[in-house]
Amino acid sequence: MNELELKYGCNPNQKPSRIFMRDGGELPIAVLNGKPGYINFLDALNSWQLARELKAATGLPAAASFKHVSPAGAAVGLSLSETDRKLYFVDNDAELSPIACAYIRARGADRLCSYGDWAALSDVCDASAARYLKAEVSDGIIAPGYTDEALEILKTKKKGGYNVVQIDPDYRPTPQEYKDVFGVTFQQGRNEYQIDESLLTNLVTKNQELPRQAKIDMLVALITLKYTQSNSVCYVKDGQAIGVGAGQQSRIHCTRLAGSKADNWWLRQHPAVLTLPFVDGIRRPDRDNAIDVYLSDEWEDLLADGAWQGVFKERPQPLTAEEKRVWIAKLNRVTCGSDAFFPFGDNVERARKSGVQYIVQPGGSIRDDHVIETADKYGIAMCFTGMRLFHH
Repeated sequence: MNELELKYGCNPNQKPSRIFMRDGGELPIAVLNGKPGYINFLDALNSWQLARELKAATGLPAAASFKHVSPAGAAVGLSLSETDRKLYFVDNDAELSPIACAYIRARGADRLCSYGDWAALSDVCDASAARYLKAEVSDGIIAPGYTDEALEILKTKKKGGYNVVQIDPDYRPTPQEYKDVFGVTFQQGRNEYQIDESLLTNLVTKNQELPRQAKIDMLVALITLKYTQSNSVCYVKDGQAIGVGAGQQSRIHCTRLAGSKADNWWLRQHPAVLTLPFVDGIRRPDRDNAIDVYLSDEWEDLLADGAWQGVFKERPQPLTAEEKRVWIAKLNRVTCGSDAFFPFGDNVERARKSGVQYIVQPGGSIRDDHVIETADKYGIAMCFTGMRLFHH
């Protein structure tokens, strides 16, 4: 099969719509269930590349959670702690494979943004990954294969309409890419720049210490950025993206957005949040929304009389600004990556407020000296890669 007709394009008025191979060859994908649409396939093909490259760079199973052609989260398959299981609603006795852990952590970066996501797995989807995914609101999944049990589980999702796509892991695209905009065709060479530890040797700060975990986190940040709509900044901790700031026109706004998401990820681990007295039987999306509002400046909307009773067994006390500040100050060992150079030291100033101790970026600003000086002020180790990662 070298083409597949779609219901419509980005919007219902954009017809006809299809995906096809320009060279007449076979499509590298097979739809095993459901009817994926135009945006679904954009998310599927971008997220698969991220997961595939992340595994190649780290040697660990990897996963991504995509929404609107940018990752809401990405992670490698490290085991879940007891806190992680509470945070991501995983039963303590649930057996989890490394690929299941990778997806759970990828989705856990920003559960609100991952609502209705597209999932990508670097490895064969097994039953433990499928069981977790079945309980989440998701549009579809792409993986190089599925066990029989996993496929049967996924086929029961969304009343049998869940999108399941299998991709040929050996497929390699042609070296040239084409894109039409306003009737004009753009051509460029594919971004095949290999991201690996060889990029992490140019430490430009006084702090020259780069632990093994920090190197893995830098690779996670860089590969996530490679498939994030630019401008973009990514915060990573322990092999998991914890904040992605995508598609902002200003670098500092990327850094602030990603940092606020990282802060929120960490605040969700506050004892007051982990012990919120939710009513029995509350749905996961409702719980995620409640936590998001509880931690926001709009908490009064959630805890007002007549509102909280539908969510909580008893009215919880809101966290004060000081309690949040003290908790966020405990966040550490975070890595920050940027798809282009930091033009000013203000990005470093903002990043370190979210526990950033390692930074990876291309370098090349006329103010690199000021950016390095700011990193040195806080003992941050910063690496220049010389490689820009714009994605549009």
